[in-house]
Amino acid sequence: MDFGAVLQTNPPSARVVQLAQLAEVHGFSHVWTFDSHLLWQEPYVIHSRILAETRKIMVGPMVTNPATRDWTVTASTYATLNEMYGNRTICGIGRGDSAVRVTNGAPTTLKTLRESIHVIRELANSRAVEHNGATLRFPWSTGSSLEVWVAAYGPLALKLAGEVGDGFILQMADLDVAEWMIGTVREAAANAGRDPESITFCVAAPMYIGDDWEHMRNQCRWFGGMVGNHVADIVAKYGTDSPVPKALTDYIAGRSGYDYNQHGRAGNTHADFVPDEIVDRFCLLGTSKDHIEKLQALKELGVDQFAGYLQHDNKEETLRVYGETVIPALTDPIVAKL
Repeated sequence: MDFGAVLQTNPPSARVVQLAQLAEVHGFSHVWTFDSHLLWQEPYVIHSRILAETRKIMVGPMVTNPATRDWTVTASTYATLNEMYGNRTICGIGRGDSAVRVTNGAPTTLKTLRESIHVIRELANSRAVEHNGATLRFPWSTGSSLEVWVAAYGPLALKLAGEVGDGFILQMADLDVAEWMIGTVREAAANAGRDPESITFCVAAPMYIGDDWEHMRNQCRWFGGMVGNHVADIVAKYGTDSPVPKALTDYIAGRSGYDYNQHGRAGNTHADFVPDEIVDRFCLLGTSKDHIEKLQALKELGVDQFAGYLQHDNKEETLRVYGETVIPALTDPIVAKL
């Protein structure tokens, strides 16, 4: 299993770069950042600095969207970073949440998301693509390589992820929901004539190493509120009797609203409706032993990468314990002599 660290691009930007360096030191293979240009600093600028200050780590947004940037500009950014730093970028993409809703916009359609994935991937892989009635290609790009991982929750979005995604991002660590969603994506891939095993499965959720459960839950309760935005969209579209597991849809019954000014922040005031049980199911909390047990269960379901959100007050210690204990426990051992 690979491991990623998910960071917000809060100022000072040097702090974000420092955490990315620390993640690499402790054995993480990926650093992801939020992408919401009004709430936080511009991620791709900071990605360039992270890539310059690290050696091997892969960098990308979790997640970008097709609405806030021209698709060809997004592709150009990846191709440029790849030329500069040697194919170390990755693109997580979804329909859009905070980046579009803060400006009174709305998530894009799945049709738009599908088209954007194709355009971004072809151009950022140094290939030509048909777009807006023209055949386009970057004449300066050769050998660029970019995977596009699709973030999704609802049935039709999961179907799209299986049909076109190089990877699938599930932003929660609930075992029952993960099993259903991974199965749904694999089925869609098979129905589209793809090898389901070719898709990389990534679970992203807050990770907090500690033993004070009340404090850990309160530091990570924001995540249930964030996920609730997407669940509310699913319930509005499909109703309460959809194929989506009740473990995902039932908890938002007490949801009354959402303040994007506090999006993704520990201690926010709009996540009180999220019960402790949901925090425990959606996140990875507790001792290293607790984390290892849940990660092993996720690995058995087919999860290839766990990306841990660090939006809490215990960032460095969590990275350290992961590097010294958790990551080694989930890594296949290699012995010097058989």
